Parts: sequence; structure tokens; C-alpha cells
Amino acid sequence: MQAEQTGLFDADEFDNALAENNEPLALFKSAIKNAKSALKQKFEQGDDTTRLVFQYTSVVDQLLVRAYSLFIKKQDAALVAVGGYGRGELHPASDTDILILMPNDDKATISHDVESLLTFLWDIGLEVGHSVRTVEECVLEARQDITVITNLVESRLINGPDVLFSQMQSAIAPDRIWSSRAFFEAKLEEQNTRHQKFFGTAYNLEPNIKDGPGGLRDIHTIGWVTRRHFGSSTLHELVNKNFLSETEYNALMEVQNFIWKVRFGLHIITGRHEDRLLFDYQRTLAKQFGYEDKDNRLAVEHFMKQYYCNVMELSRLNEMLLQLFQEAILHSDEDEKPILINKRFQSINGYVEVTGPDVFKKTPSALLEIFLILSKHPEYKGVRASTIRLIRDHRYLIDDNFRNDMRCRGLFMKFFRQSQGITHELRRMNRYGILAEYLPIFKNIVGQMQHDLFHHYTVDEHTIFVIRNLRRFTVPEFFHEFPMASNIIQRIPKLEILYLAGFFHDIAKGRGGDHSELGAQDAITFCQHHGLRQYDAKMVAWLIKSHLIMSTTAQRKDISDPEVVNAFARLVGSQLHLDHLYLLTVADMRATNPTLWNSWKDSLLTELYMSTTRVLRQGANNQEDQLSQTNEIKISAQQILEQHSGLNFGKINKLWETFGDDYFLRHSAERIAWHTEAILKNENHDLPLTIVYPESEAREACLEIFVYTRDHDNLFSTITSALDQLALNIVDARIITALNGYTLDTYIVLEESDNQIDRQTRVNEIIQGINNRLSQLDSSPKPVHRRLPRQLKHFPIKTQVNFRPDPNCPRTIMEVIASDRPGLLSKIGAALMNCQMRLQNAKIATFGERAEDIFFITDKNNLPINDEKQQKCLRDTIKTALNNL
Repeated sequence: MQAEQTGLFDADEFDNALAENNEPLALFKSAIKNAKSALKQKFEQGDDTTRLVFQYTSVVDQLLVRAYSLFIKKQDAALVAVGGYGRGELHPASDTDILILMPNDDKATISHDVESLLTFLWDIGLEVGHSVRTVEECVLEARQDITVITNLVESRLINGPDVLFSQMQSAIAPDRIWSSRAFFEAKLEEQNTRHQKFFGTAYNLEPNIKDGPGGLRDIHTIGWVTRRHFGSSTLHELVNKNFLSETEYNALMEVQNFIWKVRFGLHIITGRHEDRLLFDYQRTLAKQFGYEDKDNRLAVEHFMKQYYCNVMELSRLNEMLLQLFQEAILHSDEDEKPILINKRFQSINGYVEVTGPDVFKKTPSALLEIFLILSKHPEYKGVRASTIRLIRDHRYLIDDNFRNDMRCRGLFMKFFRQSQGITHELRRMNRYGILAEYLPIFKNIVGQMQHDLFHHYTVDEHTIFVIRNLRRFTVPEFFHEFPMASNIIQRIPKLEILYLAGFFHDIAKGRGGDHSELGAQDAITFCQHHGLRQYDAKMVAWLIKSHLIMSTTAQRKDISDPEVVNAFARLVGSQLHLDHLYLLTVADMRATNPTLWNSWKDSLLTELYMSTTRVLRQGANNQEDQLSQTNEIKISAQQILEQHSGLNFGKINKLWETFGDDYFLRHSAERIAWHTEAILKNENHDLPLTIVYPESEAREACLEIFVYTRDHDNLFSTITSALDQLALNIVDARIITALNGYTLDTYIVLEESDNQIDRQTRVNEIIQGINNRLSQLDSSPKPVHRRLPRQLKHFPIKTQVNFRPDPNCPRTIMEVIASDRPGLLSKIGAALMNCQMRLQNAKIATFGERAEDIFFITDKNNLPINDEKQQKCLRDTIKTALNNL
């Protein structure tokens, strides 16, 4: 459709104005501006995006022809569109890539004209990429670079001699350079490499709709191979060549149209070339496209679910087509005979296929059997394209009779008992739509995104990642990643129980209600239906119901408190339950968001596991046990000091008498010896002592800061402010006040990037920064001026301050839930001081954009805060302070 017929551009009116105008810049600039304005209006009115893309390309074509004629006097040169512009796929902010094709090597005669043209095109508002080459130079550059030949393959003549353009096309034909085989192999490798940059998944929180798996580049790859091998400029040629059915072609076009609509919207919203579907734009696009909040999901979650479902469809079509291309291009001259696997399946060229087109109709259970075969035989590359199509076409066979068939139930359970291939085949079953058919409850979580910063993947992709992590614990070559988990999993008698717990743990997400409870009920129904023993079914259900408890306890409770560990041990009940729960918890946390897992969280789970194991072996600790534990730690610390410090035992014991039992229960013998030696060798007790252990006992990436100084109401606020100023993330704080009025405070920190802190200059900088602030305790902490991360701006969380009594100590537990941000802890510390509260201990936890911090506090007389007025003062002060951050 010509642009003048759409209201984007009137060629006659433009040409008349151009003939009367000696200053064409303003005229061209206005034409581009008006065209983009009209595009925006039409898009917002709901016009078809595909039509708008082609209309805008037509506008740019016509303007380029006129601009080219104004500046390029050499009549035998050709103006050629390449890249996306060559395909005719210009979005509002797409790059306009052009080639000026020369008949000879006399570039000097045109270089000034080209420079003037490019300057003009930039000035009128086009993002131009260009090259000036002869036919010979095109061949030379294309021979060396797959990107150049790709651009030339999809080139299109805009203006100039047809003969010259035809010469170039002939010179780069497959029989001259880059045969169909070489071109396909290069593009296949290029796609695999590109996918790996996104960790092989398209189901990220902020996906790249162009380069990510299941993005536009996957469609481009299909188009490039189609052009190169068949010489066709349209994907519909794949229908004519029997590579796609008409239905599959329509599905491919629907996916392209949807992604084009999203991309077009991104360009309109941002006013620039943008292919990342960031939080900044997701809500805006969801509203623009008419999505609404309903069925316990936000409008943006409905929008993203449709996006991910389209991505899954494209991934399947891309897999199928590239495999068909392999057969046509790489294996066309091979007479490969099929190798029989069984009566229903055979392999050819390393791909599994059915022995006949009616296999699934005759034996419906084969729809599950094929995935079992693939899991057992990693030497197979995948499913042959024709069989993928048959699987999709026969999904209707999976009905209640199929689900109740003993063979089908047996095959599905047998799959979960495999020692290899489970993750790959679960992902394949999901992509082909089999999982959702066999387990209709799974369909609810396919493509379901939770719109927050904590959950990085869709629920279905996260589920498969959990199972992948569990499987990884069993693989010897990965034992070094999580040695403890890899050792523990060797003791698990039935791994399928773990895998089923991982499979069902989030299956009830998005339904409303407690997904752990609902998921446990679903799992019981499944296990009973699939013949699991009652004990095993109960273990699966218990794991699902309890799958958040260990992470919550480790991150939000004081696990150095024996009572906390005792309570957790009572909840777990046995070592076998603890082993299962630990493995599931680590796998789940790692699969939720790769950036949120760090060495500190690893150490917390390890500490809780080890402490709980001791309790389960010895029985719950009582007061007598705690006294015995304290004495053992003191003896161990004394032995360390005797070997390394040469300190007088009388001085050591005198100092320890001021520490209190709480201190010895919360620190190891090694740390107690380290603290003691530093304190006793410090010559000036009037000055604060700040020491840094560059490797915490938890993990080498953590840094442990110990501060011994006179207690002060402003101490916590001052130290946390200093750490914030130093761009350190506080992951734990242990606040203990000795009997002599000194503090024994420990802070575990990570660099903002979670990188290891091992530079002595950095350690010195931290000590100096803290000591400088400690010398100014009577002044207010400096405000923190670190930039708030972009993503956090889109997830405001209402500040909550809750109080409850500590059942184990005469103190109050204060929970603060708020948006995580720089300066948070410092502001809370200042609020405690202003309300005359004392901080006894703290538990710091962050879940994506959400901070859930626990503070153990008393009033100035070391009594619990039961007075509602005191609680209100603290609650209001904290809310006011955080709202002003």
C-alpha cells in the first residue's frame, strides 16, 4: 500500500513544495515528523501493526529516492536497502541501513556527495547505517563476514540501475560464495550462540524481544535460510515447499504480528530504538493493548503471559523448521536408513521419529513414551520435524481415558525415575504442549509471570529450573558447585520424590489462596492416581507445603538462637525430611532469580541445616545444654588463643565475664578468639575498635566487620549509614551489648555487585570510613545519595511496621516491610534512637524489590515494648522517614 493512500505521506504535494523550495531540509524533516506522528496516532487507535510497518517503510523509500536524487549526481550508482530495511520492516525508530553500490572503484568522485547525503538524512531524523562498495568489494566483504552476506541476501533496490543490482546479486549467489550448506551452518551456530547469551531461556523478567530466544531474530533466521536456499523473499514459500502447513504458517505470522506490535509500541513509548521489554514499558503496553486485572492476575501479567505463549510457539516452529532445513540442506545427498528403536519409533540422522503416521492414533501412550526414550538416550539429537507435527496434531488424544490409562501413568512416573535427561525432556514436553494436556493444572502456570523483582522467570520455566538444579546435584562433574548438597543427595532413597516436589511446589500459583497448601493437595491427588505409596505421597505433599519454611527461617529468624533451631527441628521432625527440604530449598532459591542467590544465603541455609542436624541427633537443647555448649566454645577459643596470641588467661577470662552467654552462643570459637585478641591488644580503649575479617566463615565473598566501642543510641544508624556510603550491602547484623557498656557488633556485608572483597586498600577504606563516622556519633548520619535502581521504581511497596513479643527473650520483635533502597537501615536506626529504643539484634533479608527486616528491640530500660503509644511512635517515625527517602 502506497504511503500517500494512508495519510502518512502525499507525494504530489511534497514534490510541488520541493520544486519551490531551495532549503529542502525543513521539508524532509517535517515529512518524517508528520509520518511518525500519524503512525503513533494510528497505532494508538488500534490500526494493524503489520500494515503500519510496511506503510512507514514506503514513506522512507520515497523520501530516500528524492534525497538521493538531490545529492548523488552519479547516475550509474545504485541505492540499495539492506538489513531490516531491506526486508521492508521499518518500525518507528528502526535503523535505516543502506548500501550505495558503485559500478567501479572510483569512490573519490562520490565521497563528498555521500557525506552530504548522510548528514542530511541524520538531520531529518533518520538513524542511518551505510556502506559504499563496488560489486567486487561486496563479494570480498561478504565472503569474510556472515553478517555482511546476510545483509546482502535481504537487500532491495531503492533507486538506480537494475543491471548493477542484478550483478551484485549474481556475484553473491550460493554457487559463488556461501553455499546454502555453509550459510545454514553459520546461521545455526549464530542462533545457538545468541541464545546462550540469554542462558538459553526466553522466559526472563525483562526479555529482549529481538535477540532473545523466541524473539524476532528466530523468525529472521528462518527467513534468511529460506531466501538463501530457495531464493524466495516470502516465508509462505515454505508452505509451497511442504516445510510448513498453511496452519503453521498462519501461526508463525500471528507470532510475528504480535511481536511486531510489541516492538512498535516500544518504539512509540521510548521514542528510540528499544528491544528490551523493561518494567518501565510493560504496564504501559498492557494498558495500551487493553488488558485488564482479572482472575487474580494483573493486566500486565495477562499481557506477559500472552507474550511468553507466543515465544513458546515460535520456539517450537523454529526448532521444527531448522531441523527440516538440516534434512534438506545438510543431509539431502545422504541415503540414511532408519534404525529401529521399537515397534513405534526409529531414529534417522540422530532424530527420533515414528515408524508410521498412525502410531499415535493406534497407541496414544506413545505420546509420552517418546520423551522417555529421549531421556534414556542422550545420543539422540531430538525429535524429527515430521513427528513434532504429529505430536502436536494428536494432542487431542490426551483426555481423561488417556490420563487414567495404566500405561500412561506408568510412563509418566517412569520418566521421573530416570537418571538423566529429565530437564531437557520436561522442557520439550512443555514446548510441544504435552505437559499442559496431560496435567491440565500445569496449563495455568504456562507463561505465567509474577510481576515483581523476586521471580525472574515464568512459573513453568522456574519449575523446570528447580528440577534442573536438583538433577545437577547428582552429576559428578558439578559436585564442586554445591559439595554439601551433592553429598546429601546421595542419601536420598527415591529421587523421584524430590523431583515431584519440585514439579508441584508452585503449580497452584495464580489461583488465589495459599499456593503451598493448594499445591500439596494437587500433589496428593497426583501421587495417589499414579500409584505412589502413601508414605511417599505424604512426603511429596509435606515438601510442597513446607517448601518456603527453611528459606524463611534462615533469612528472617535469628538462627544463632537455639530456641529458633529447636522449633525448626520440631517442625522438620527427622533427618530424612531435613535432607529433602534442604535440597529443595537450595534448588528453589537458585531457580527463582540468579542475581538474588549469593554466598551469604548459601551460608545461612548451611548453618541452619547443620544446627538442625545436631538437634535431631542430640535432642532439643535445654538450658543445661546451652551452658554446656557455651563452655565448649570457651575452651576451644582458649586453645586457639594459647596457640597464636600469647595472651594472659586472667585478662581473657576477665574480658569474657563482660560478654554474656548470648555472645558465645552466636559466635564460633575462631571468631571469639579473633575478637578477644583484637580487643586486648588494642592500646586505647577510649577509641572505637573496628576490625575486618576479609573472609567470613560463611563464604569468601562476604566481608565481616566487627565493631567494639562504647554503646550509643546513634550507633546502629551511624554504622549502617557509613556502610551505605561505602556502597556495601548489609546481609546480616548481630548487635550485642556487653555488661561493661561496650558493643560487640558484627556486620556481614557484600559489595553492591556481590563480588568478592579481597583488596586490602578496600578494607582500609571501609575501616577508615566507619571510624570517621564513629567519631561523630552525636551528629546526624549523612544522607545516602546512591541512585535507586531503575527496576525498583516500578514496584512501590507500602511500608509496614509490625510488632510481636519474642517468645524466647524479654524483648520485642519488630518487622519492617518496605521497598529496598539505599539508606533504609540507617533511617530505621535513626528512628529507634529518636523513639528511645535499643536494638538488641537484627535480621536483614531482601526478596527482589522487597526488604523484610527483623529487629529485636527493647526500651531504654531493656524491657519489651508493650506500650501501644511507644509502638505507634516508632511505627509513625519509621514510615515518615522511609517515605521521604
